[in-house]
Amino acid sequence: MTDTLRTLLQKHREIVSYIFWGVMTTAVNYAAYFLLRNVFLVPLVAGNAAAWAVSVLFAYFVNKLFVFRSKDWAWRVALRELWQMVASRIFSLGLETGILWLFVEKLLLNEFIVKLAANVLVVIVNYVLSKFIIFNKKTG
Repeated sequence: MTDTLRTLLQKHREIVSYIFWGVMTTAVNYAAYFLLRNVFLVPLVAGNAAAWAVSVLFAYFVNKLFVFRSKDWAWRVALRELWQMVASRIFSLGLETGILWLFVEKLLLNEFIVKLAANVLVVIVNYVLSKFIIFNKKTG
């Protein structure tokens, strides 16, 4: 690895780490969904909801440990962070659903382009909420 690349990665460690663990969280979601649907034969909506819950829990731990390096494991802090993580992910799920409904159902735009744009927005919103609210060391 060149010194320039190493310096760049160190400078943007948090964002690179957030993207990496976001991809891993997506993989956990898909794996849990596949397992629940195909091995345990869980109905679609229940399987999707359970996979979402598993992936949010996974995201909480990897964001706390590896992305934002929140070291405080006092039960009040951890519970506040977990509650805020779940609430922020419910918010971003609603945001994405609302965007899809408006731009695809009402304005008849291409759903795959809208979904991609909505996902980019959701990733940004989740990062901002995680950095400045959930794992903000000043509010711990």
